[in-house]
Amino acid sequence: MWLRNAIKALRQFPSGVRTKLGFGLYLAQIGKKHESAKPLHGFGAPVWEVRAEDRSGSFRAVYVVHLRDAVYVLHAFQKKAKSGITTPQREIDLIRQRLKLAIELDSQSGGEG
Repeated sequence: MWLRNAIKALRQFPSGVRTKLGFGLYLAQIGKKHESAKPLHGFGAPVWEVRAEDRSGSFRAVYVVHLRDAVYVLHAFQKKAKSGITTPQREIDLIRQRLKLAIELDSQSGGEG
Protein backbone atom coordinates (compact mmCIF):
# COMPACT_ATOMS: atom_id res chain seq x y z
CA MET A 1 0.00 0.00 0.00
CA TRP A 2 1.38 3.37 -1.01
CA LEU A 3 0.99 6.19 1.51
CA ARG A 4 0.49 9.81 0.59
CA ASN A 5 2.57 10.81 -2.43
CA ALA A 6 5.20 8.03 -2.23
CA ILE A 7 4.20 6.51 -5.58
CA LYS A 8 4.08 9.93 -7.24
CA ALA A 9 7.60 10.65 -6.02
CA LEU A 10 8.87 7.26 -7.20
CA ARG A 11 7.39 7.80 -10.66
CA GLN A 12 9.52 10.93 -11.04
CA PHE A 13 12.79 9.07 -10.47
CA PRO A 14 15.01 7.99 -13.40
CA SER A 15 13.90 4.77 -15.09
CA GLY A 16 16.74 2.58 -13.78
CA VAL A 17 16.15 3.84 -10.24
CA ARG A 18 12.42 3.09 -10.49
CA THR A 19 13.20 -0.42 -11.68
CA LYS A 20 15.63 -1.16 -8.85
CA LEU A 21 13.44 0.33 -6.11
CA GLY A 22 10.35 -1.33 -7.54
CA PHE A 23 12.10 -4.69 -7.54
CA GLY A 24 13.20 -4.12 -3.94
CA LEU A 25 9.61 -3.40 -2.91
CA TYR A 26 8.37 -6.45 -4.82
CA LEU A 27 10.86 -8.63 -2.94
CA ALA A 28 9.54 -7.20 0.36
CA GLN A 29 6.01 -8.15 -0.70
CA ILE A 30 7.01 -11.79 -1.20
CA GLY A 31 8.94 -11.94 2.08
CA LYS A 32 12.45 -11.48 0.72
CA LYS A 33 15.01 -8.72 1.10
CA HIS A 34 16.75 -6.78 -1.67
CA GLU A 35 20.55 -6.63 -1.48
CA SER A 36 20.39 -2.87 -0.88
CA ALA A 37 17.73 -3.05 1.86
CA LYS A 38 18.86 -1.71 5.21
CA PRO A 39 16.90 -1.33 8.44
CA LEU A 40 16.20 2.17 9.71
CA HIS A 41 16.41 2.26 13.48
CA GLY A 42 14.51 4.26 16.07
CA PHE A 43 10.94 3.78 14.85
CA GLY A 44 9.61 1.09 17.20
CA ALA A 45 8.61 -0.99 14.18
CA PRO A 46 10.68 -2.72 11.49
CA VAL A 47 11.19 0.05 8.93
CA TRP A 48 13.35 -0.70 5.89
CA GLU A 49 15.01 1.42 3.25
CA VAL A 50 15.91 0.20 -0.22
CA ARG A 51 18.51 2.25 -2.08
CA ALA A 52 19.36 3.01 -5.68
CA GLU A 53 22.10 5.18 -7.13
CA ASP A 54 22.51 6.73 -10.52
CA ARG A 55 24.49 9.62 -11.95
CA SER A 56 21.78 12.09 -10.92
CA GLY A 57 21.97 11.07 -7.27
CA SER A 58 21.00 8.71 -4.52
CA PHE A 59 17.39 7.59 -4.14
CA ARG A 60 15.48 5.83 -1.35
CA ALA A 61 12.18 4.06 -0.86
CA VAL A 62 11.17 3.45 2.76
CA TYR A 63 8.68 0.78 3.76
CA VAL A 64 7.34 -1.17 6.69
CA VAL A 65 6.30 -4.83 6.66
CA HIS A 66 4.56 -7.14 9.10
CA LEU A 67 1.39 -5.12 9.37
CA ARG A 68 -1.22 -7.72 8.44
CA ASP A 69 1.14 -9.25 5.91
CA ALA A 70 1.11 -5.98 3.97
CA VAL A 71 3.95 -3.78 2.81
CA TYR A 72 3.30 -0.09 3.38
CA VAL A 73 5.50 2.18 1.30
CA LEU A 74 5.96 5.16 3.59
CA HIS A 75 8.15 7.47 1.55
CA ALA A 76 10.29 7.78 -1.58
CA PHE A 77 12.86 10.53 -1.91
CA GLN A 78 16.14 11.63 -3.42
CA LYS A 79 18.88 12.07 -0.87
CA LYS A 80 20.32 15.50 -1.52
CA ALA A 81 23.38 15.41 0.73
CA LYS A 82 26.55 14.54 -1.12
CA SER A 83 28.34 13.21 1.95
CA GLY A 84 27.35 11.21 5.00
CA ILE A 85 24.99 8.31 5.37
CA THR A 86 22.50 9.91 7.74
CA THR A 87 18.94 10.30 6.49
CA PRO A 88 17.98 13.99 6.86
CA GLN A 89 15.78 14.83 9.86
CA ARG A 90 13.03 16.21 7.60
CA GLU A 91 12.76 12.81 5.91
CA ILE A 92 12.86 10.97 9.27
CA ASP A 93 9.99 13.11 10.56
CA LEU A 94 7.95 12.35 7.44
CA ILE A 95 8.65 8.63 7.77
CA ARG A 96 7.60 8.73 11.43
CA GLN A 97 4.29 10.45 10.53
CA ARG A 98 3.54 7.98 7.78
CA LEU A 99 4.41 4.99 9.95
CA LYS A 100 1.85 6.22 12.45
CA LEU A 101 -0.68 6.50 9.61
CA ALA A 102 0.14 2.98 8.37
CA ILE A 103 -0.44 1.55 11.84
CA GLU A 104 -3.76 3.40 12.10
CA LEU A 105 -4.89 2.20 8.66
CA ASP A 106 -3.86 -1.33 9.47
CA SER A 107 -5.77 -1.37 12.75
CA GLN A 108 -8.89 0.01 11.01
CA SER A 109 -8.79 -2.83 8.52
CA GLY A 110 -8.63 -5.51 11.19
CA GLY A 111 -4.87 -5.91 11.54
CA GLU A 112 -2.99 -6.40 14.77
CA GLY A 113 -0.78 -3.34 14.03
